[in-house]
Amino acid sequence: MAMTGQVAEAPDVAAERADLLTVGVEEEFLLVDPHTGAAVPAVDLVMEQVPAELRGQVEREFQTSQIEIGSPPGLELSSIRHSLGVLRTALADAAERAGVRLLAIGTGPVDGPVPPVVDKPRFDRMIERFRLLVPGPGNNGMHVHVGVPDPETGVQVLNHVRPWLPVLHAVTTNSPFSAGEDTGYASWRSVEWERWPSVAPTPFLESHEHYERLIRQLIASGVMLDEGMLYWYARLSAKYPTVEIRIGDVCPSVDDAVLVAALVRGMVATAMDDITAGRPRLRTDHHLLVAAHWRAAHDGLEGNGVDLNDGELRPAWDLLDQLVERLSPALERHGDLAAVTDLLGELRRHGTGAARQRAVFARTGSLVDVVADVARQTRG
Repeated sequence: MAMTGQVAEAPDVAAERADLLTVGVEEEFLLVDPHTGAAVPAVDLVMEQVPAELRGQVEREFQTSQIEIGSPPGLELSSIRHSLGVLRTALADAAERAGVRLLAIGTGPVDGPVPPVVDKPRFDRMIERFRLLVPGPGNNGMHVHVGVPDPETGVQVLNHVRPWLPVLHAVTTNSPFSAGEDTGYASWRSVEWERWPSVAPTPFLESHEHYERLIRQLIASGVMLDEGMLYWYARLSAKYPTVEIRIGDVCPSVDDAVLVAALVRGMVATAMDDITAGRPRLRTDHHLLVAAHWRAAHDGLEGNGVDLNDGELRPAWDLLDQLVERLSPALERHGDLAAVTDLLGELRRHGTGAARQRAVFARTGSLVDVVADVARQTRG
């Protein structure tokens, strides 16, 4: 629908902006008891406390211990930062009024009963078919949407970005604890999430028709109820004209989320540049890609990653630095390079969400203190 009351842009400015891609972010959060840190089935109570003007951007998720926000799509990182900041603060306030606490964390660190699934016909059908796959206290991810001109281009973008996603996976690790224990993984959410049969790295796709055919076949096989259960790490959105990258844990802070949004947009823009220039995608063996994602979930940025150019292990930070250098022209074109450079410096100083959680636990020996620190970062 056309906007009214706007001044028409000069042709050269409009052409320049047409070369830029919109980005939007969805974030899922855990609701916990403020005293024990255990997940609580409080989504209805929190939804009642959300300001009326923001309710269109807040939704229930799969379990009653989860709640989700979505930022409007935009061209400027500053608008994404503002939207996420407003939504996180409002949701944290709503949670406190409801007597609970909001956490931007991949999965619950404290042991406790598994909260029930939200009462919704589609979710009921999922439980009926897949039974005991409910992943603990709540499985919270971050989904980044980047606008693409058409589905055929989107499919080719998926082919190009698939070997870069393990690096992004390492950046977003934010769930080292589960059931009161250190799991040994930087992203235990990733391990829990893979219980679902349609979770996987995106396969190589010949065309949009191939993509749609695979969806039909997967639904017919029974591993998915519908297209919404296509849980590949990158996919075409079923709702919007976007590529949707959905590999990461929800990020602990707005700064972390903004960094990931910028990197994802840089990946999609670089892929589109490569497609236009006729540069081939990196051919990646599926099983090596699976190994790279496992390594990212295990080590985060604090260990090693798999270099998919040769299959060798490299320090994960070296792989991230190489990726950022690769994305630099697209980041600069979108005006994101300076912000990404600054945010990467912060990430290097403070570590991933998983590293921060472990640092708090090493100092205090208390998961309640870990929960309190995550809540502080969540609010910002």
